[in-house]
This record gives sequence, C-alpha cells and structure tokens, in this order.
Amino acid sequence: MVAGGLMSLWAVWSPDQVSAAASVLGTVAGLLGFLAIWAWRGTPRHHSADTTQIAETERALARMVRRQWEDEGVLRQLFAPAPLPVVWAPSRRAGLVDRRMDADTTLGCHADDPDELIATFRRATRRRLVVLGPAGSGKTTFSVLLLLALLRTRTPEDPVPVLCPLASFDPARENARDWLQRRVTEDYPALGDAQRYGTASVVELLTEHRLVPVLDGLDEVPSTRRTAVLEALNETLPTDAPLVLTCRTEAYAQAVRESAPLAHATVLEPAALRIDETLAALRLAAAPERREAWDELAGRLARTPDSPAAAVLTSPLMATLARSVYADSDRDPAELAEPHRFPSAAALERHLLDALVPTLYERARRQDPTRSPDPADALRHLTFLAQGLTGQGTFELRWWKLHTWSPSLTGPWRRALIWLAITVAGHLVTNPVLVVLGAPWWVLAVSVAQAVAVVPVFLFGSWFSAPSTTMGRRTAVSAAAALGGGLAAAPAMMPFLPGTNPGETFLVGTAFAGASLWLVVLAAGLPVPPDLPVRGRPGTARWRRRLPRALGSVLCVTLSSGLFFASYAAYVHHGGQTRFPASLRDGLVIGAVLGAGLAFLRWVRAGSVDDSGAGVEATLRSDRLLALLGGGACALLFVLPDAGVRMTIWFSSTLSDLVVVAAVRLIDTGPIGLVLALGTCAWPYYTIARLQFAVRGRLPWRLQAFLADAHRLGILRRVGPTYQFRHARLQQHLADSTRPPGPRPPADLPGARSGSAAPR
Repeated sequence: MVAGGLMSLWAVWSPDQVSAAASVLGTVAGLLGFLAIWAWRGTPRHHSADTTQIAETERALARMVRRQWEDEGVLRQLFAPAPLPVVWAPSRRAGLVDRRMDADTTLGCHADDPDELIATFRRATRRRLVVLGPAGSGKTTFSVLLLLALLRTRTPEDPVPVLCPLASFDPARENARDWLQRRVTEDYPALGDAQRYGTASVVELLTEHRLVPVLDGLDEVPSTRRTAVLEALNETLPTDAPLVLTCRTEAYAQAVRESAPLAHATVLEPAALRIDETLAALRLAAAPERREAWDELAGRLARTPDSPAAAVLTSPLMATLARSVYADSDRDPAELAEPHRFPSAAALERHLLDALVPTLYERARRQDPTRSPDPADALRHLTFLAQGLTGQGTFELRWWKLHTWSPSLTGPWRRALIWLAITVAGHLVTNPVLVVLGAPWWVLAVSVAQAVAVVPVFLFGSWFSAPSTTMGRRTAVSAAAALGGGLAAAPAMMPFLPGTNPGETFLVGTAFAGASLWLVVLAAGLPVPPDLPVRGRPGTARWRRRLPRALGSVLCVTLSSGLFFASYAAYVHHGGQTRFPASLRDGLVIGAVLGAGLAFLRWVRAGSVDDSGAGVEATLRSDRLLALLGGGACALLFVLPDAGVRMTIWFSSTLSDLVVVAAVRLIDTGPIGLVLALGTCAWPYYTIARLQFAVRGRLPWRLQAFLADAHRLGILRRVGPTYQFRHARLQQHLADSTRPPGPRPPADLPGARSGSAAPR
C-alpha cells in the first residue's frame, strides 16, 4: 500500500510536492517503523498453553496418529485377512525385569485379539511394557496393533499412544523429554500452529501423562549409546508415566547388564508360532485356486517336521515374506520344502529376502505396465538406498538429508563451487537477453565475474552454521558474510561507479554489493542446508496480528531507504546538480518495495500446516514453494538497491527509468539473490543430489514417485515425513548384497555385521 501510494503521488504531483510530502511521511514513518520493529522483535513468546489448546492438541494428535497407522496397517496387510496369532506372555528370563515388580504370570495376549492387547496394557503395572523377542518376531507389529487398538477404543480420559522410532534419540544431545517433544512435533507438524495449539501443548501432554510413547527399536540404536538411551529413559521420564519399549532380546539384555531394566515395566516375550498356525494363515491369505499348493506344502512339512522350512516359517517375519512372495504369484510354495534347493534355514531366508523385491515389482508391472519400474531397475535403486542408509548409520530416509550422501554437497568449498556454477549458469541463461536487446557483449563477462560473490557467503554459511540465540551474533555473521561477498564482487562493479580514485571506487563497490547481499542474507538467512524442511504453506491465519507489524516494518524500511539514497545523492553530486529531492523520492519507493518484499518473505516462512500436512510429499511441496517464492523475492531485493544507485549516478528521475533499470538489473544480477535464497532451503540441495544420482543411474529421475510406489507395495514404510525399509533385516540384506569397494558402515550400527540387524 505504501509503495502504491508513493507511485501515485509521483505520477500526479510535482517533484517538489512529492519531496515535501516524503519529508513529512519520513518523520511519521520513522517513529512508526521504530515501534513496529520493536514490536516485531520484542513480542513475548508464550511458553504455555491454555486448557482449550491442550485439549484440542490431544484430539488432533489422536486423529492424526490413528489416520497414519490405519493407512500403514492396510499397506502392511496387517488385517488381510488377520494378524498372525503370535502369543505374548511375561518373560521368565532372570535380570530383565525390574526387581521391584511382582511377577504376574496370568498377563498375556494374542496379537490378533485387540481386546486382549488392550487388557494386557491396562493391567500392566503403571501401564509400562517392554516388548522383547528375537529378530523378526513381530515386535513392531505388536506395537502398531496395540496402538490402533488403544486409539479405536479411546475415550477422552485415555492418553494418546504415539509411535516414535528410537534410533533418532541421542542422549548426548538432548534428554528424553525434549527428544519426545521434538519428535512428535516433527512427525506431526500441524501441532506447530501456535495460535491453535499453543507453543507448549505437547510438553503439557507429556507432563500430565496424556501421551503413551511407543518407543520402537532400542536395538536399532547404535550399540555405543544403547545403554545411555536406556539410562536416559529411566532417569528423565517419570516412572509412573505410561510407556511401551520394543527391543531385540539380546540387545536389551546387554543394555540391562550395563545399566538397569526399564523401571516398573512388565516384560513380554513371544512364544514361537506353530507351523500349523502359520500355514493356516498363509492358506487363508491365498486365493482359493492357490490353496491346494499350500496344502501340499503342509503335507511335506508334516512328513519332515525338522526341515529348514518348518523352522523358518515359525518366524513372523519370514512367514510374512513367504506370503508376499508366494501368496499372489505363480510360484509354487511347495518348493520351500525342497532340501536340495534350501539345505539350511539361512539359505531359505536369503531366498525369501532375494525374491521379495523382484516378485512385488513383477506383480505390479503385470497389473499396470506403465506405472511400475522394471524390477531390475527397482532392485538397483533400492539397493543404493539401503547402502546409503547403512553408510549414514540410520534407518530413516529423510529426503532433506539426501545431499549428505553426495561428497560434492558436504564439503564447504565443494558446495560453494557447486552453487557458483549454478549462479554462472543462471547468468548464461538470462544475460543473452540483454545482448539481444542491444547491450554490449562484455556485459555477460561482467555478470559472470559478479557471480563470484556467492562463494564467500556460502563459505560463511558453512563455517558459522551453528544456530545462534542472539540477534547480535546472527547480524554480525550475516554482515561478515555479506562483506566477503562484497569484496569479491567489487572489482566487477568498479567500471560502473563514479570517481577517479581506484581505492575509493573499490570501497564504494564493496559497500553497495555488501549492502545488497546483507539485505538478502537478513531476509532469507545464511545459505546452509537446514536441519529440517519448511512445514506448511502460506495462508491468512493470524493476519490481524501479523498485518500491523508487517506494515510497520514496511514503513521503517521505506524511511531508511529514502534517507540513504538522498544522502548518497548529496555525496555523489556535491557542488553540482542537486539530486536530494529526487533521490529521496526514489529511495522511498524502493524502500517500500523492499519492505513489502521482506514482509512477504516473513509471511511465506510463517505458513500453517493442516492435519494432513505431515507426509513426505507435503513437506517436500512446502519447502519447494518457499524456495521458489523466496528465491524470486530475494532476486528483487538484491537488485533494487543497485537500481537506485544507478538512478542517482545517471541523474534519472522518471518512474519508467527506475522500472527499466530494475528490470535490467534483475536479468543481469538477479540470479545472485535467487541462488542465495535457494541455498537456505532443503529442496534445492535434495534436487541437486537427486539429479546427480539419477545421472549415474543410482536413483530414478522421479524419486518421490518411486518411493511412494515402493511404500504402496509394502517394501518401505512411512513414519511421519520419513521412509524406512519394511524391516531392518531387508535393509541389511540389500546393503550387503552388492556392496561396492570402499569403507564399511560404522561398526556400532545395527546391521553393519551379518546377523546383527534387528528385523522389525
């Protein structure tokens, strides 16, 4: 509005009238701008939430968790036709149970009976469970079935169960309470809406025991910190708070020997499936015309009860794999009992793991040849993903961390040079337009020379990327980065600046280039890969509270810009034709546009998230939208001050001249501001890494579509905005199948050595 008003005055009034009005407006804007900036930065943050917000948070979280895991249950075929009837009973192993606990031998349940699951949890002392079992025994399935059973029968008085993979918890960096709060907020970003849910609702829910953390996979935590994780759970979380913890039996026993059992927790272990129960479930899942083949397998195993197949199929994991490979395909399940093909249990397990991916993709390709990739290509891509995750020491595929797999995007210098190349490419695309319109060819060379300004800014971003709690330090680091970029760009600007003293001209060029860079860095932040992607999309929520502060900031920037350009005009043209009134007017218009751009960036970054915005695709779209909108805005922010300087030097005083100069500079040097803004978002780094790997054939060109397809087929599972392999055993198997020469994964990563993984 301010920019539109000033431009209207410019068109109607004389320069003297505009100058007088601008002086009055400047005085008022200065006061209002100061108050607006003070209000923007000084608004107190609410560190609590009222009872209404807490109740709304609880209801929303229960709704989101249930929707997420019901969808996952369908994709994992947990209820088609029914879960495997695994029996869970109190552990009889000495030393795994808290000594203060009285043994309750009557406690137990069938995993396929929701009522028994709920009763077992509610009868457990203080509603705390430790779910143990060997590799592939169905611990994660138990957790998901329990979570869904609790949510489907939940009343307003019952706490909300939330499943959190424990592998991301590092007690050396944060305590268990802070990690739980962060994890829940990251997995369900809609809870970050402070206006609707407050800023501390999740903390209040944890404090009041209104959440049931279902912590899946203590054995997936690196062995070097597994004991510390168990100690942190005992020391940080109240012992009367409900909790469910899953772990492989031997890994838990090792952690308990070095620490103590989970306090006041009932420990459950599974009984081995009977082979007749497994075969009955597999037969029921098969099509009617395929059930005779399962009957034949049952007959063979009845005659050879000690065969490898009889042992392997008592594992819930292997039974599930056998169903995926044989139930809906032309394969004959009776071959599983052939001793010459599978002389050992290990050989049969390898066969099922080897056959899973090709079988699922061949089936999908028959159903829709245009949608699913070639099975061999899919296997190659999934193998690369498994190797990358194992090499990174994690089980979670975070799309915003894909760039850490590429050496060219991890080192500061390499990353800076990559972005320099992108900036130069942008100049090579845009600047020929100016040459076609009549500009001399050397304009292209000058623009390319100015592109080097991005290198110091990216280096400073890498070297000083640690988050700062003080505005002063952030401002100082931003200024230092901008100064480095200004020094790099000044030589290319000197031919366009007035003055005969090279030293003075160099300093002026450094100052102007640095100021433009500083404006972009203050608006967008230092160009460094973020720890998390942007969640949410721009909206009109809370506009009544945001609008006054935005207008106040626009007025403040308008005033500062007007005074700056007027002062520069007096400096440049002292003793000659005065430019003070016209430059003040130009500066006010430019400042209004700059202020509006800054307010626009703040509005874009403060987007809101709805209940459905927690998935992988939603976070990717939100971050991409911010990158593109912010990049365009920062390109304009970068060139406008330079356009004003050139207007001052060239004695130009018309609106059309300013628009033309700004447009030319946007084509000429706009890619610098664009690239610096892109460097603050996760999507550009992800895109660069994705394209690098796609060119080499390691990943598909449409990676997200591929991952969504693998998730639909049941090869991957999704937890919040991340993907995981369906089982850690599958990730280990793929990672070890065709490992290229090079360093091995960290020795303390579960699954780094054969047999040490924890299939979930």
